[in-house]
Amino acid sequence: MLGFGLILLVNQKSFAQSATSGIPSATDPSTPGGTANIVKDGYAPSLRKDGAIDKEEHNNYAVPWQPIREADVLMKKRLWREIDTRQKQNVAFRYPGDDESGGGMYIEILLDAIKNGKITAFSDDRFTTPMKPEDVMSKIIGEPETIEVEQADGSIIQKIINKSFDPDDITKYRLKEDWIFDKNVGRMVVRIIGLAPYLDKKNTDGSFRATVPLFWVFYPDIRGYNARFEVYNPENDVFRITWDDFFEKRHFSSYVLKSTFDNPLQDDIKNYKSGIDALLESEAIREKLFNKEHDMWVY
Repeated sequence: MLGFGLILLVNQKSFAQSATSGIPSATDPSTPGGTANIVKDGYAPSLRKDGAIDKEEHNNYAVPWQPIREADVLMKKRLWREIDTRQKQNVAFRYPGDDESGGGMYIEILLDAIKNGKITAFSDDRFTTPMKPEDVMSKIIGEPETIEVEQADGSIIQKIINKSFDPDDITKYRLKEDWIFDKNVGRMVVRIIGLAPYLDKKNTDGSFRATVPLFWVFYPDIRGYNARFEVYNPENDVFRITWDDFFEKRHFSSYVLKSTFDNPLQDDIKNYKSGIDALLESEAIREKLFNKEHDMWVY
């Protein structure tokens, strides 16, 4: 009996220490959420009842993750995925917004959280180098350009052109996630670790130049903020889910870019496969995950 009490005391002490040691907010039962706020500059909510339904204020919260003990993990693999917002299943990322979605696209929700200090942006997917909000905006918009303009009298003057951000230029998102077989629940569990928007860079003539990452965010940090905003549903305007539900229930379409399956050098698939072969390799990795989970139950 004394031994049991000692074990219980140690466990309570360990829990108290872990609760104050920087555990991501998403593992805390008080994971934040709340109601949507306007995130898009210039968006104005309706001053009248815009619709025939008596709507209540939507106060949404993220469901906390169940902790996973290392002793319960039989297998873990890490994947990097890419979401192309131009695909039909990912149309929610390009929805211009309404009152329930903050009046903007998902990238504007992320930028609002960063500018207001709700989350921290990082320059890499290991979250080692934080970025200031002004550095994020500078990377998105770019520095002003100076051009020479010829006047009617033949003189030349310099004109400064300030660039603006077009949310439509965010065409891709990259996810970093862990696939874990948890024997405590008897199934494969997927946890998104990081998220990064990718921007289409253009030349001065408007032609496409390249797609570049803007920043990375630690996904558990953004879960509570995601829960505030609802996602456009192309089938029904009444049934809306939050952005947290959208990611957790995996309502998006994506393909694998890289994994830790037989990949000690951490090479992207594009470095050793191209074209249709790259897509087939992505599908092969997905099949490996399925087989790994299946093999856990075959003896």
